[in-house]
Amino acid sequence: MKQYIYALLLVASQILSAQEVYRKKTDSIPSEEMLEEVLVTSASRELQKRSEVPGSIATITAKTIKETKAFGIDQLVNQVPGVFMSTSRAASNEQHFMAVRSPISTKALFLYLEDGLQIRPTSVFNHNALLEMNDISYGRVEVLKGPASSIYGSEAIGGSFNFITKKPSEKLSGTVGFQTNDLGLTRYEFELSDQPSKKFGFYLGGHYADRQDGPIEHSDYEKTAITFKTVHNMNESTNWTAVIDIVDYRSDMSGSLSEADYTGGNYESDQTFTEREALAFRIRNTVDKFWNDRNKTSFNFIIRDNRMDQNPSYRIRQFRNQGQLTGFGSGEVNSNQFRSFVGLIQHKLDFDFANSSLIVGATADYSPQEYISETTDIFVDTATGRNTGFRINSGDFILNYEADIFNYAGFFQYEISLVDALKITAALRYDGFEYDYDNLVDGIVGVDDAVDNFNNLTPKLGLNYNFTDRSGVYANYSQGFTPPQVSTLYRNRNELRGIKPSRYHNYEIGGYFASSSTLKLDAAVYLLEGENTLITLRDENDNFFNTNAGNTRSYGVEYGVTWMPIKAISITHNGSYAMHRYIEFFERGVDYSDTDRETAPNLLGTSLITYRKNFSQDVGFSITAEHELVGDYNTSFEGQVENDDGSIETATYDGHNVFNLRANVSYKGFEIWGHALNIFDELYATRASFNQFRGENSFTIGNPIAFHFGARYNF
Repeated sequence: MKQYIYALLLVASQILSAQEVYRKKTDSIPSEEMLEEVLVTSASRELQKRSEVPGSIATITAKTIKETKAFGIDQLVNQVPGVFMSTSRAASNEQHFMAVRSPISTKALFLYLEDGLQIRPTSVFNHNALLEMNDISYGRVEVLKGPASSIYGSEAIGGSFNFITKKPSEKLSGTVGFQTNDLGLTRYEFELSDQPSKKFGFYLGGHYADRQDGPIEHSDYEKTAITFKTVHNMNESTNWTAVIDIVDYRSDMSGSLSEADYTGGNYESDQTFTEREALAFRIRNTVDKFWNDRNKTSFNFIIRDNRMDQNPSYRIRQFRNQGQLTGFGSGEVNSNQFRSFVGLIQHKLDFDFANSSLIVGATADYSPQEYISETTDIFVDTATGRNTGFRINSGDFILNYEADIFNYAGFFQYEISLVDALKITAALRYDGFEYDYDNLVDGIVGVDDAVDNFNNLTPKLGLNYNFTDRSGVYANYSQGFTPPQVSTLYRNRNELRGIKPSRYHNYEIGGYFASSSTLKLDAAVYLLEGENTLITLRDENDNFFNTNAGNTRSYGVEYGVTWMPIKAISITHNGSYAMHRYIEFFERGVDYSDTDRETAPNLLGTSLITYRKNFSQDVGFSITAEHELVGDYNTSFEGQVENDDGSIETATYDGHNVFNLRANVSYKGFEIWGHALNIFDELYATRASFNQFRGENSFTIGNPIAFHFGARYNF
């Protein structure tokens, strides 16, 4: 940790000594009221209006972030139609699943970006990557749904989440805040921002979160996150931005609950030793060179240094003899570390002809990875079924390797408006991947040393037709591609199950309409065809493994509507209806083709009614009633349960409805807010899955009724 703090101070001192300040031309920056119409890196890493993007996009503005007072990223992104970030504030501690045009899963179907650049390298995806971010530093969040591989790269299948860091303020300003709730969480936060002269501007923000003795046993966690951003002008045409992120995280892993414990209110953990630790360091330097009014080049250099250590609850398996616990079991400890050196160059050229523009770029990402996984012996209380302890079998490796991961790519995007109302966008990207795998325990476990190569050409074609500046339609065809994750590829080769890259074809039409400031509509219909979709199964020994599922299909409609009958009241409903199907899928001689996929709710929705009132220039008030809807879904395509009447059906989760209240009061520089979560105390799960060895569902429990309080001073 010391070397990261030293690096932070070193870079800060270098930048503070710069003699020029960053100041972009303000005539191209829209007013705050128009921020929802501007997408900084939505599809091109350039400023674009919503009417110019041929895709389903949502922007969570600074105003929405300020009003929501979220203490979890899920409270923000779940307001986007068709997005469900599945996390339990009662137990998961920012560990999460995600669903966007896909089932609730841990798969590499999403890109997590900061200022348009990936926070992790492709092929080292982690579904919990958002815990490696500092949520207080966000100025706004952009969610682009569907494959965005043509610009961003692989893994943007369901969508990409772009977190835009805050800009330095024109005058010295800052915040000091405190939050607490009866889920055991305490959080302290601060911000400091200034542009002290015409030659320099900076932003510094951080928070410390601590959680103890929550409603779920073995669910403590601690997190420290710091973001430091500086901007300055090297000269009149050259801007330099530097961002440093440091995140130090540790959390218990309570695991899921059995059906009896879930319904009976027994929230004891099956173990008290499983945990996850993460240390993430990122530094980004971006230089924007404006050659003239029509030519701009962006140079980016990124260094990442990440480590995640786990004693994971999901790897624990209890041994049984004729159905009876033996008192022993097995588990795993693992450590995954990577360092990245990334270069990205992008040039934009505007033409006189037909208001057209061309973006070309290239990127190279070299990320050496170290991965080690060893077995553990688990000790089980046969009376209670709890895992009481573990012993690491040092040297008994599951995997122990080093891999040099190299991703190189070139891309272009061309936009043209042959008539004022019509814009056509065409894009193409080529990706190459090389995994140079070195097994450090040759002849003991794992596969032989190998060099594996994957490549893909990803096109995108879209169009926008705008009837007015407030209404229009769009259509697009795009492809997505995700190579095998390195650890997945070489673990699964031990099972003689070679993992293939997954490819997706996305077809989409949509439209948007806004009537002055009273009504706003946005809707999209999509079809997502998957080839070699990666899924997780259990083998005959109750161990998880990954395999390709053949062909899959997801299709549905996403919609959002906001109505303001009067200035003080807004009514919003964001929702989606979708189907997720196996089209061709055979497993262990059984044909599961033409069946619904597991953990894939058809219905998702969020509804909000907000009342806002400014009693004076110094006093403001708002209150929001919120309804979260998750529809029912199969918990397994292979799990069968017997009903009381003797009939057999697929195991399911019934879905849930959760109601929350939020209220904010501001007086001059002070803000006070409160959240009442799950006000009807509904028993629900953020994710349910079928355990075929128990013959029942397992549940990750959602938060019970809880109250959250926060206070902040702005200066």
